[in-house]
Amino acid sequence: MRDDHATTQDIAELRAAFGADDDGASALGWDAMRAFEARHGIVLPEPYRTFVADVTDGSYLGPPDCGLTALGELPRDWGDDAGARDLGEPFPLTEPWLWEDDPDASEEAEARIAAVYRHGSVVLGTDGCGMYWHLVVTGPHRGHIWHVTDVGAVPFGAEFGHTTAEPGFAGWVRHWAAGRPWFDAG
Repeated sequence: MRDDHATTQDIAELRAAFGADDDGASALGWDAMRAFEARHGIVLPEPYRTFVADVTDGSYLGPPDCGLTALGELPRDWGDDAGARDLGEPFPLTEPWLWEDDPDASEEAEARIAAVYRHGSVVLGTDGCGMYWHLVVTGPHRGHIWHVTDVGAVPFGAEFGHTTAEPGFAGWVRHWAAGRPWFDAG
């Protein structure tokens, strides 16, 4: 998966999916996007980076169900007990983890769960009920989308199972725009 280059086709499809026809008026702009990256010590993966700078920074339209959250913001249902976020610290997972079924209830496991919420990702939004979509910005899964809930976390994309979607932000949006259920692989 390439996450260092935004194609013209990707950006056109993203613009169409979000109905962004305001010529970038709702976009963050390159200066503000670069300032965000510098503040957090990261470089956002493409095509999300170009999308936020040129197309729109958040939208009441999905994905996810409750709309796309603006860069660096958290959904309304996030709560205040998740602690400070550090986008420069690597996202801790590379494979699915259903912590609800994990017999390890150690402090180390609790710290790792907290890191899933706090480290290395921007929160794209929520489907409600504590179900969040994260774009990994730091670590081995940089550029991948993860679905994080109160019971566990799974990567999104056909290569990981559960869905027929392409990986990454553009694949996630295409899947939604096509009206497919998130987890459509049998």
